[in-house]
Amino acid sequence: MSAATMTPTVARSSLEVMLDTIRLRDEQPKDLPPALPVRPTSRGRLPTSRRSLAVNLKLDRSAPEELLTDSMKWDDKTEYDMPRGDKGAVFRSGILQSKRMAKVERPLESPYIKITKRDSYEEKVEVTDNRASAAVQLPSAVLLDDKSEWCDTIKYALKKNLQVWCWISNARWELGQIHTISRDYVDILLSNGNVHSVSRESILPANPHILDGVDNLIQLSYLNEPAVLHNIKYRYANDFIYTKAGPVLVAVNPFKEVPLYGRDYVTAYKQKLKDSPHIFAIADTAFNEMMRDGVDQSIIISGESGAGKTETTKFAMQYLADVGGGGSIEDEVLQTNSILEAFGNAKTSRNDNSSRFGKLIEIHFSATGKICGAKIQTFLLEKSRVVQRETGERSYHVFYQLCAGASCGLKEELNLKAAYKYEYLKQSDCLTIDNVDDAKRFHVLMEALDVIKISKEDQKNVFSMLAAVLWLGNIAFSVIDNENHVKVILGEGVTNAAKLMGCEVPNLMLSLSTRKIQAGNDSIVQKLTLQQAINTRDALAKSIYCNLFDWLVGQINKSLGVGKCCTGRSIRILDIFGFESFNNNGFEQFCINYANEQLQQHFNRHLFKLEQEEYAQDGIDWAKVEFLDNANCLNLLEKKPLGVISLLDEESTFPKATDMTFANKLKQHFAGNHCFKGERGGTFRISHYAGEVLYDSSGFLEKNRDTLHADLVQLLLSCACQLPQSFANNILQPEKESSRFRQSSSFDLQKQSVVAKFKGQLFKLMQRLESTTPHFIRCIKPNSKQLPSMYEHDLVLQQLRCCGVLEVVRISRSGYPTRMTHQLFAERYGFLLLQTSSSQDALSLSVSILQQFNVPPEMYRVGYTKLFFRTGQIAVLEDARNRILQGIVWVQKNFRGLQAHNFYQRLRKGATTLQSFIRGEKARCEFEVLTRRWRFAILIQKHVRQWIVGTRFSYQLKDIILLQSAIRGWLARKTFINLKMHKMAKLNQVEVNKSSERNLAQLMKDKTSELPQIHPEVMDELHRRALRAEAALRKKEEENAILQQRLKHYDTRWSEYELKMKSMEQTWQKQLTSLQSTLAAARKSLTSDMANRPGQLNMSAVNNCYDSEDTISTVNQTPEDTPAKQSIGAEEVRSNDSKEIAVIHLVNEFEQQRQVFEDDAGFIVEAKSGQSSSKINPDEELQNLKARFSTWKKVYKLRLRETKASLQKFGNPEEKASKKWWSIR
Repeated sequence: MSAATMTPTVARSSLEVMLDTIRLRDEQPKDLPPALPVRPTSRGRLPTSRRSLAVNLKLDRSAPEELLTDSMKWDDKTEYDMPRGDKGAVFRSGILQSKRMAKVERPLESPYIKITKRDSYEEKVEVTDNRASAAVQLPSAVLLDDKSEWCDTIKYALKKNLQVWCWISNARWELGQIHTISRDYVDILLSNGNVHSVSRESILPANPHILDGVDNLIQLSYLNEPAVLHNIKYRYANDFIYTKAGPVLVAVNPFKEVPLYGRDYVTAYKQKLKDSPHIFAIADTAFNEMMRDGVDQSIIISGESGAGKTETTKFAMQYLADVGGGGSIEDEVLQTNSILEAFGNAKTSRNDNSSRFGKLIEIHFSATGKICGAKIQTFLLEKSRVVQRETGERSYHVFYQLCAGASCGLKEELNLKAAYKYEYLKQSDCLTIDNVDDAKRFHVLMEALDVIKISKEDQKNVFSMLAAVLWLGNIAFSVIDNENHVKVILGEGVTNAAKLMGCEVPNLMLSLSTRKIQAGNDSIVQKLTLQQAINTRDALAKSIYCNLFDWLVGQINKSLGVGKCCTGRSIRILDIFGFESFNNNGFEQFCINYANEQLQQHFNRHLFKLEQEEYAQDGIDWAKVEFLDNANCLNLLEKKPLGVISLLDEESTFPKATDMTFANKLKQHFAGNHCFKGERGGTFRISHYAGEVLYDSSGFLEKNRDTLHADLVQLLLSCACQLPQSFANNILQPEKESSRFRQSSSFDLQKQSVVAKFKGQLFKLMQRLESTTPHFIRCIKPNSKQLPSMYEHDLVLQQLRCCGVLEVVRISRSGYPTRMTHQLFAERYGFLLLQTSSSQDALSLSVSILQQFNVPPEMYRVGYTKLFFRTGQIAVLEDARNRILQGIVWVQKNFRGLQAHNFYQRLRKGATTLQSFIRGEKARCEFEVLTRRWRFAILIQKHVRQWIVGTRFSYQLKDIILLQSAIRGWLARKTFINLKMHKMAKLNQVEVNKSSERNLAQLMKDKTSELPQIHPEVMDELHRRALRAEAALRKKEEENAILQQRLKHYDTRWSEYELKMKSMEQTWQKQLTSLQSTLAAARKSLTSDMANRPGQLNMSAVNNCYDSEDTISTVNQTPEDTPAKQSIGAEEVRSNDSKEIAVIHLVNEFEQQRQVFEDDAGFIVEAKSGQSSSKINPDEELQNLKARFSTWKKVYKLRLRETKASLQKFGNPEEKASKKWWSIR
């Protein structure tokens, strides 16, 4: 059945198909297994390209056969073939499978945007579930026009009013929503509320908000330039500076401190607790692959100047040092960053800490994963920066750090001055960097040199060479004749430079102003012109600094290579200068961009070319992915014999060649090359992978020759210092090796040109990188002003295009980035099979494993020797493998635990039996001993208890007898006293009776005649009553004696309290008297002061006021006694009145409080003496009274001080001196 005979159906977009399929999938039962698509018959299975659909969406088995076969056809012809000068732009659909040409006013989009017709074809295939009855239909519109697929996506967006990206007139993408639709134009409602009208070709679909900020660009549904820019900007705004783009890590420079590199982050990535994109994750992956596979790894960090390559390198080294720590060498590896930054980094117009050299740091690891050594290789140090640079830039950091942070002794020894006094440093009008302390950085440099174990003597020599370079820049020349010949002016510069280098001053002056030319056997001394002398001086300074840098790197390698052992495991970190394009580009930019071209080719080979070649070698039907190859540019630069580098070396060998002849020769040979364009004035353009760069040929030949005259080499050899001598030997060594018996020329002692040497270094570097597993990090500079939280879309977009990030994502999504050999896959996952056979080969085992785990066939391909997987599939198998291994370990753990438990139980049972016999025998022996001891103890206890009881009884008996004797004596004495008193009472009674009888007899005699005779019984009764009255009287007398004793005790206590009260009253009286005298003196002084002032009121004027509370006044005043008002100002009167009133109030308050305290004291005295019936505690009330008095006294003193201050404020200086009465004691 052909496509022509198919039932016509309405064309549906891939988005509609995706939504319908997801709905059908969600309605299906969850326990049904996923259906598999039709497997191709070829051995190398074709990769699917339906990247816009969900992973588990399948083509129906009932689809027409021709549709399935046609969908697998490939067409290598691409739609993108635009000339360089065309200003048209490529617009792609959201999934990179469709695009459209449109003439709009915007920059040319990335050349890494190519798509095959097969991809465009498959995007329009309707996908249904296998359990659905409807067959897959192919929209007829797809077969007619390639534009229909792009229009189909846009039609869906227009129909649903989805968010889209639109290109507006100010050359930027804006996110908006479709407002209205016309025939050819669409009105877009922007986020700021404005409505913008654009053509349908100028809009691209936008991703849903749920995909904002995804950490891998592959996860974007629509992968177009505005979507990528928006995703990176969204993450950058939230301080997520790392984003994955397939196998490439994109790092955006935040230009501020972000909390992403602490110890907790290192631990998290080591323990696999985090999987978000990070430089630590890349370093951890490289380390684990090195330890697992035994293959060297490389981390290639690239990006333009200011993108953060140096900092990224330091963070990678920090993580590797932590993972491979355990010794002291990792500290040395980290300290190399401080040294290399000081000697090799400088401030440029684009970056405050730009690396002006490239470096490859090779870190060696032992078999156990510990760092055992390291090696650093440097490339193309920018020597010209030592002597000249653009305005606003700085030379290398170490010069400014030395001038700012050197100690006084070192400055005196090196004759150092401030940085602004050196010509080499002040010529660019930039001596400092904002927020950078050069003195502090110098101390850090000194510590790093100590850690690297560079001796103090060598450090002194290094600083001497740096100071010598600075003093060379201060050497001046004077013209001596009409031919512009010069001589060196003897001054501070030449003397200090000669002293620091260890050479004679005349020799240095002669070498800088003359040149010896060998003519046969004779030597001719030629005087130099002013420009030649300046060039000679600058060449010497550049040579000294360059050789010093190389020597320092050599010393670092010696220190780091001490513990290195050949284990075959290493990780190489490449931090090399990024692509540069300035207003004025010279020889240095040419070499830097040439190196970046080589690295870009390595990047292309690894991600594109080698991947395609491996697919082809393994029998995988894989269409070649078209991308912008920089082979043409590299051929232009390095092809022999007609390359730019070859022609530059050729011209450098001609003594009479000039920069202009070199530029003309380039125009002559490369006139037809589309990567080259000659310009006027010795300039030319080269189209690099990152863009077109205009070069100025001025200085190309001189810098490429890098000549150092023989006189200067001999001058270095004659120096007393060791470093200049070693520099000269290094310069002469290549010449000696190339021509041992030939005398050195006066023109060139370095036969190999700079660009040729650099080309050789790059060739070796690429060879070393090709032998490693690379990991790419693309650093992005978000803005050109180096400010945080600023995002320039055009700048970021340009860098993404240069790095090929979009193409990397497309290739990764469409390809198979993970691959393993059949044997390795079977060995690693073979044990996961439920049933295995020894006769099966590795391929059969691999296929069985994939079928057992239901890996969809579109997720892998089977090659001749390898299995190819899409992204994430190996992670699924690894997860299953880890779970099964954990289960195996769990089973082994429990089985071994059971074995150990059973063995322990047997041992325990035997030990228990043995212990029972031993303990029984021991218990029986102990029992016998205890029995004997018990019997003896009973016997001893019997006698002891008998003795104790007898002793206790005797003691008790003695105590009882003693007690009885005491009681009986007391009773006897009491009875004796009673008897004695009774006897005395009888005697007294007898005497009383006798006296009574006598009186009575006398009375009777007297009254016998008058009274009748009294009966005897009555007399007895009266006698008894008299005895009872006497007894009661004696009892009352005893009670009276007791009461007298109590009264004496109370009198004693009362006298004590009375003394205390008197002392307190005296104290209070003294204090009150003191306060009263102070107030009186104050009032008297105030009265006298006011009386003496002319024009002021007298004190009596205040006293004449009607104040009933003024108890201090001694004279009774009446209103008639009030004097007339004085002619003073109202303000002065009010001031005097306020002062007098304040004093009066203090006096009144004093009198009131004194009366209150006297009343309270009197009340306490009454309560103490018992005169008051109140139930208060006199002691407690006395303490409260003391506390109140102390509090009032403090407050009153404070108010007195305040009154004094106010009085002094209104008094004159003479009056203030006389007021000594106010001091409070």
